[in-house]
Amino acid sequence: MSIIPIINPTHSYTFADYFKLNSEPDEILSYFGYGHESRPLNLPQTHRQLEQLESLKQRLQKILPYVSFTSEMARREFLIAPVLMELIHYTQVKIKVGYSLKVSEHLKGELDYFLQTKTQFLVIEAKNADLQRCFIQLAVELIAVEKAEFANYSMLYRAVSMGNIWQFAVLDTQEKRVIQDTNLYRVPADLTELLQIMVGILEG
Repeated sequence: MSIIPIINPTHSYTFADYFKLNSEPDEILSYFGYGHESRPLNLPQTHRQLEQLESLKQRLQKILPYVSFTSEMARREFLIAPVLMELIHYTQVKIKVGYSLKVSEHLKGELDYFLQTKTQFLVIEAKNADLQRCFIQLAVELIAVEKAEFANYSMLYRAVSMGNIWQFAVLDTQEKRVIQDTNLYRVPADLTELLQIMVGILEG
């Protein structure tokens, strides 16, 4: 009895296609030669004073009761966009929205938010479904970013956001392993720690 491969070598796949595959992360990542691990991550954090953060948290707390977050567009505009604008204020990071990337027929598609400074990358995916399946897509996107060879980094960072919940992942380029953070960050409750991490990552 032959085993049907998870990924058909003759087919073309976009990043979004991996979200739809009914497979375990380690099964998909092993196809590309990478391992998978889930554990709490000790992520970089800035020690700077983020002086506008409390104001943003208060504004979000005021508007949340009045906005319906049943659509992905609502979460992007009212929860994700304010966080990214705050991030620009502290890091002057350039953000490319809907950034197209093609490495091969198996590694191509659009990155929702592609952030780049002189020292680091951070790619953010906006999703409205379960985080485990989101992780598979973001892990494949991290592999594509590494293979695109934008720069030689030992660690590449990625985040997935459901608007009110954020989760990080890291690609260890030396170990060829994608590590899924088991910690979750809520907005606005954990906004301070979330921004400290993202600023810390982009500061390198």
